[in-house]
Amino acid sequence: MILAAGFGTRMRPITDHTPKPLVPLAGRALIDHGIDRLVAAGVKRIVVNTHYKAPMMAAHLAQRQDVEIVLSHEESLLDTGGGVKKALPHLGEAFYVVNADVFWLNARTPALIRLARAWNEEKLDALLLVQRTTSAIGYDGVGDFFVDSVGHLRRRGEREVVPHLFAGIEILSRRFFDGAPEGAFSLNLLWNRAIAAGRLKALIHDGEWFHVGTPEGLAQSEDRLSERNLWPGST
Repeated sequence: MILAAGFGTRMRPITDHTPKPLVPLAGRALIDHGIDRLVAAGVKRIVVNTHYKAPMMAAHLAQRQDVEIVLSHEESLLDTGGGVKKALPHLGEAFYVVNADVFWLNARTPALIRLARAWNEEKLDALLLVQRTTSAIGYDGVGDFFVDSVGHLRRRGEREVVPHLFAGIEILSRRFFDGAPEGAFSLNLLWNRAIAAGRLKALIHDGEWFHVGTPEGLAQSEDRLSERNLWPGST
């Protein structure tokens, strides 16, 4: 599933007329980079949730002929957790969830394949890809998690700076949503529950990762790709 329903307020004024998933980076819409990665990993069906400028999103996605795309339209925003829960009828027992506005370059083994190989259906309900904050292009925040040597994580405490941020890519189990609330809610709610139960782990990304949530981050990402000639097809 690709999460693509939000307003993209931090990307204004660009998103006043264009939904953030359709903002171009390296000559392609952000969402197309994510779709390309999923198709390369063997995914045959992708669910995309829509809300803001949904007709533009639908028209753009209709051009993809290499994968089945199912639209899950939200009349009102359901946040990340509510959006995935609404789409569960179209998803399997375990599935990727990718934020539409993330961009990454793989190292030797693609990140999605690394996640799939690390997935343990019996022991995990969620497996997150995280990025080291010091090497995230365009990111200047204080991080989200501390991750230990075996992938267990804890959240950043108040006034604490931690070395890893959520990279916007994860594998979730259908049972992750057992007992989830109705309506709009954040995946953070279920992450906290899974962390407490010892059923959530993290994998550290070993390639490059780009924070493109703001116009400044977008510009820095374009500069980095141009400077290093690290275009999407090169890795």
